[in-house]
Amino acid sequence: MGNNGWMLGVIGGSGFYTFFDSDVRSVTVDTPYGEPSAAVAVGTIGEHEVAFLPRHGAGHEFSAHTVPYRANMWALRKLGVRRVFAPCAVGSLNPAYGPGAVVVPDQLVDRTRGRADTYFDSGAIHVDFADPYCPTLRGAATGLPDVVDGATMVVIQGPRFSTRAESQWFASAGFTLVNMTGYPEAVLARELEICYAAIALVTDLDAGVAAGEGVKAVDVYAEFEKNMVSFKTLVGEAIGRVAVDRDCPHCLAHTGVTLPFELP
Repeated sequence: MGNNGWMLGVIGGSGFYTFFDSDVRSVTVDTPYGEPSAAVAVGTIGEHEVAFLPRHGAGHEFSAHTVPYRANMWALRKLGVRRVFAPCAVGSLNPAYGPGAVVVPDQLVDRTRGRADTYFDSGAIHVDFADPYCPTLRGAATGLPDVVDGATMVVIQGPRFSTRAESQWFASAGFTLVNMTGYPEAVLARELEICYAAIALVTDLDAGVAAGEGVKAVDVYAEFEKNMVSFKTLVGEAIGRVAVDRDCPHCLAHTGVTLPFELP
């Protein structure tokens, strides 16, 4: 745990499997929800001790609908993580945001199904989720040059991409980005009182936005890889802008509530 009593976490998306260049220790964490996607790498960036976890595993063993989300978030909380940046790949539903654009969403829409999306399997506990992302972390990222501030990200089940009709439906509803992993990660973070913000790298225009053959995984991965160095640098710069003292009441979800278990 960092000198301030907490660590900052980074959950890397597709293609974002490592973060530190050196001076890293690997930590294996047991959780009541099974094993996380991979061992957690712990290193230092500026004044922050940072825990990095590849969402899909070190070799992309997990597809979006099979990621052990509950184990991942629990493991980070158990290590002392209280703030999380979640870099991810997204499709764009707006031609104004083409491949290579970096967007920090402020809203999400859940279109997944069957995913374990709560730790509260007993008791009537309802978390505030009107604003799913931490404004403090969002501010650290959106204060950087060329980062788009604000978007609604619709999270689909996957592993398939959207049909043209679905893509056009999402765009007509006013959604900006489409993704497969942003939920339940965000709400699980809220339940564990972890500040959380997504940082989205646009890899493609979704199927209904432009004519063509539609989205192909190989093209998505190629675009992400092309931007990986600069994207990692941007995430590191966002971390450097996060205040050492944590004072964020927005993500303390359980004030006055008796939980059915003790938080790790």
